[in-house]
Amino acid sequence: MIRRVLLTVLAAAACLAAQQPLIEGRAESPVRVLIYEDLQCSDCARFRVMMDQQILPKYVEKVAFVHRDFPLAKHAWARRAAIAARFFAEKRPDLGLAWRRHIMESIKQTTDANFNERLAEFARKNGISEQEAIASLSDSRYAGLVEKDFQDGVARGVVKTPTVFVNGQPFIETFTFEQIAKGIEAALAGN
Repeated sequence: MIRRVLLTVLAAAACLAAQQPLIEGRAESPVRVLIYEDLQCSDCARFRVMMDQQILPKYVEKVAFVHRDFPLAKHAWARRAAIAARFFAEKRPDLGLAWRRHIMESIKQTTDANFNERLAEFARKNGISEQEAIASLSDSRYAGLVEKDFQDGVARGVVKTPTVFVNGQPFIETFTFEQIAKGIEAALAGN
C-alpha cells in the first residue's frame, strides 16, 4: 500500500511540475489510460470508487492513469472544481488527487451556492489559504489548462463522462471493472 501511494505521488509530482495532466500509477508506462472526467458527474464519482477499490490496486505499478478535465456545461460548478484541482495540484500533487476524491465523494452535499464554502473548508483543513484557493477560481492560467483538456477531449470525440481511453479503446460513461480490466490486460499484453 505504501509503495502504491509513493508511486502515485511521485508520478503526480513529475507531471504537475509543469501543470501537465495529473497521472496516477507508473508515469513512464507505455500503457496509458486517459480519463476524461467531470468532477460534478455522478458516473465519474462511481468510476473514482472503481479506480480506488479495484483498478489502482491491480494496475498502479504497471499503468499510467492520466486525468483530463472535461467539465460539462450542464454542471454548475464542475469547471470551478477542475480549476481548483489544478490549484491544489500545483501546491502539492497529492493534494490535487485528494481534492478530486473529496469533491466527487461530496457531490450530493455540494451546490453552486455552497461550492466556495466547501472549497475554503478543504483548503483550511489542508493548510492552504482559503482566500488563495477561492482566488484561484479566477486564475486564467488554471482555466486555460482546463479548457485545453476539454478541447482535447472534444477533438477525440468525448461527449459524456467519464470517457476512458485504454490505449485508444474508448469506455464511455458506464462500464464494469471486468470490461475495462480486459482492455488494460490487452494493452499490457501488446507492450
